[in-house]
Amino acid sequence: MLLSVKDLSVAIESKTILNNLSLDINEGEVHAIMGPNGSGKSTFSNVLAGKEEYEILQGEIEFNGNNLFDLNIEERSIEGLFLAFQYPVEVPGVTITPFLQAAINSRLKAQGEEEVDALKFAKNLRESANQLGFSTEMLKRSVNEGFSGGEKKRFEILQMSILNPKLSILDETDSGLDVDAFKVVTKGINNLKNGKSSFLIITHYERLLNHIVPDYVHVMVDGKIIKSGDKSIAEYIEQNGYYNFF
Repeated sequence: MLLSVKDLSVAIESKTILNNLSLDINEGEVHAIMGPNGSGKSTFSNVLAGKEEYEILQGEIEFNGNNLFDLNIEERSIEGLFLAFQYPVEVPGVTITPFLQAAINSRLKAQGEEEVDALKFAKNLRESANQLGFSTEMLKRSVNEGFSGGEKKRFEILQMSILNPKLSILDETDSGLDVDAFKVVTKGINNLKNGKSSFLIITHYERLLNHIVPDYVHVMVDGKIIKSGDKSIAEYIEQNGYYNFF
């Protein structure tokens, strides 16, 4: 089991957001979580990533054989957990190429391996960037600074392709993308599916799941997963909404 969440309850500012949530993800699986606004989907992704403003009321999370609550944000990343934000932030003054090289070297160092060769890394980065519509000039810019919404999302996928995480959490990655950017992003994600990498996709729309086909779809309402099944659940929601899940 790559990720095991048991009876997780979480609050923020004394308001309970997640309520006895349980979820298991195995290596190589693609899971999708759908639910109405305010159901706790983004809170769940933020808790997994390690944002500290949440109060853990109860429950356990095990990731890659570790108690996730014992790991800080950097340690979670080193263990292979990656969160693609719904609204990626700009980081002025932090240039993309050395940023990504430092990130991968940090993981290699923690694993007792040698740092990546700088020239080989730069070549691989250019090749990956080219596939996602990134120019060499963009790799010289600061992280997300001046990027359009689509460019920010493509950069998230570029990070995933370089870091090769064990579990990628995609929090509404399709939000705000035009048709062309949507195709590039979903193709990039599918290229990362290798039978070992796992994905947790948070989305409102079936169209994303038509391009990145999940093994399981979960419906979250009031901070709890109330129904799980295959992609037919997403098809039902697209046609009927969430009314019958309340």
